[in-house]
Amino acid sequence: MNSYHINIAGVERELKLCRISDNLYIAAFIMFGDVELTEACAKKLLEMAPEYDYMLTAEAKSIPLIYEMARQAGKNKYFVARKGPKLYMPDPIVADVKSITTEREQRLYLGRDDADLMRGKRIVLVDDVISTGESLKALEKIVEAAGGIVVGKMAVLAEGDAKDRDDIKFIAPLPLFNSEGEPL
Repeated sequence: MNSYHINIAGVERELKLCRISDNLYIAAFIMFGDVELTEACAKKLLEMAPEYDYMLTAEAKSIPLIYEMARQAGKNKYFVARKGPKLYMPDPIVADVKSITTEREQRLYLGRDDADLMRGKRIVLVDDVISTGESLKALEKIVEAAGGIVVGKMAVLAEGDAKDRDDIKFIAPLPLFNSEGEPL
């Protein structure tokens, strides 16, 4: 089996299986360029969202999702923790992250101007897929450093054991796979 069939928020997709190690494969979930899926997932996540002031995500795959969620909710501002510091980011807050889909440790940055807007505000963390939860931990550190309050953690898919976590809301579970393409 080279792909995994899934229904996400009423949208059917085939996800290509990608090798992580000799005995571990993941189903690649890419929202880039898929307007139908992005709109459906944003709508579903908003139905599940707690009361919040702002949303925060990590660069890059979930940017279209958080944009669409903000658009549908009528919110004019959301935050993206960038993978590198930018000249326009004064005194950035920095958090380290090691994700299952990246080869090396990365850093996430949020400018002080955005961080100041978070102070005392209710923040929802948004991601496309939660697997190990490392990206969420980094985002939580950023919110805490900014003086914000994390009121929810949301993702389109919860991969592997993440489906058993009670601190996240997600649309659908996503299994991990063995080298034969069978769910673990």
